[in-house]
Amino acid sequence: MLLEECYKRFGGNYEEVKSRLQNDDLISRFVIKFPADKSYEELSVAIREENYEEAFRAAHTLKGLSRNFSFDRLAESSSNLTELLRNREKEPVDKNLCEQLFLQVSTDYVAVTNAIKEFAKQVQV
Repeated sequence: MLLEECYKRFGGNYEEVKSRLQNDDLISRFVIKFPADKSYEELSVAIREENYEEAFRAAHTLKGLSRNFSFDRLAESSSNLTELLRNREKEPVDKNLCEQLFLQVSTDYVAVTNAIKEFAKQVQV
């Protein structure tokens, strides 16, 4: 699988990341490290424990990483969750909406990490 195909599988924007980093080897080295990041795991625990302060931090980090790598679907879903949690101190978090948004983040995250893991098996970087 080519890097561009990997991006297509999970709704990423290969052209955008390529325009910024300009080198497939460099992009590959960074992208292959993404599944090792703990932000999603921290987000999962925080949502389960209803620790919305930690959930906000983890969702915000995941959003930033996703935007940097042009993982567009995951960036959008994590952004939606981040924005819901941003106002947690002013108004109570809508738990049902939070769970729905987290489910979409989870779906997008799994798509990204599965494609990356498959890609990583085929390349040596």
